Amino acid sequence: MRIDFDPATVSRNDFYRLLTATVVPRPIAWVSTTSADGTDNLAPHSFFTISSVEPPIVQFTSVGRKDSLRNVEATGAFVVNLAPEPLAAQINATATDFPHSVSEFDAVGIAREPSLRVKPPRVAASPVALECELHSTLRLGDSTVVFGRVVHAAVDASVLTDGHPEIAEMRPLARLGKNEWGTFGGVLDIARVPYENPVTRQN
Repeated sequence: MRIDFDPATVSRNDFYRLLTATVVPRPIAWVSTTSADGTDNLAPHSFFTISSVEPPIVQFTSVGRKDSLRNVEATGAFVVNLAPEPLAAQINATATDFPHSVSEFDAVGIAREPSLRVKPPRVAASPVALECELHSTLRLGDSTVVFGRVVHAAVDASVLTDGHPEIAEMRPLARLGKNEWGTFGGVLDIARVPYENPVTRQN
């Protein structure tokens, strides 16, 4: 038996909790930005994915008008830092609703490193950083999707094998429902089946 949920009759927050508990796991964009007056911001966003390969574009969604969105609109740049398991406590702490004038880097004690192509700094301890220039934004109801063109990628050599990032070394965190977070688990290595060699159907 299924239970029906109608977004027209369920409250916004209840349906939000339903969506975030079922669309799982969600990768985390740990987004660093710099405000127009020079304050560095750092915040996790779990509505995050790749939008395009050529040109390389990634996207994250700001639910409401958060500092990340305001800073990107003002300066046109941001960095997506991979959110690794060893930094879980710091990542969660940067989700705190600090005043706009307070830098999460400083408040939480996170070391910066300069980016190569954009002004916002990278998280020094994050194994991967995607430096982005703003491509466009799209307002959808109470949220804004931010599209960024990746102009530079910096990957720590310790997580590369033959030039390829290894998930077991990166140990990315994911967001689930409620206050739940997902850690790196098992991996299924399944090759795609070409049309010329379809899977044999069994009766």
